[in-house]
Amino acid sequence: MKTKKIPLRKCVVCGENKPKEELIRVVFNKDDGVSVDMTNKKNGRGAYLCKNLNCINKAKKNRRLSQVLKTDVDALIYEELSNHVED
Repeated sequence: MKTKKIPLRKCVVCGENKPKEELIRVVFNKDDGVSVDMTNKKNGRGAYLCKNLNCINKAKKNRRLSQVLKTDVDALIYEELSNHVED
């Protein structure tokens, strides 16, 4: 019997490959702008971050999400990411 392949994604800050379930996806869509995608199914350009505060703080400090998504990312997005990590 074949084992099911686990999809891996790379964190845009630390560069570690992890299973999709261990990462948070941030999406830029022309209609909705930048948003946190907890379903991993929204349309648009996506970027993945680890579920720890170190990666989120580094992304905010270095403006990494703005570079990857090719648009300005509001501070509210980083607050929302921090809220998902604390849960």
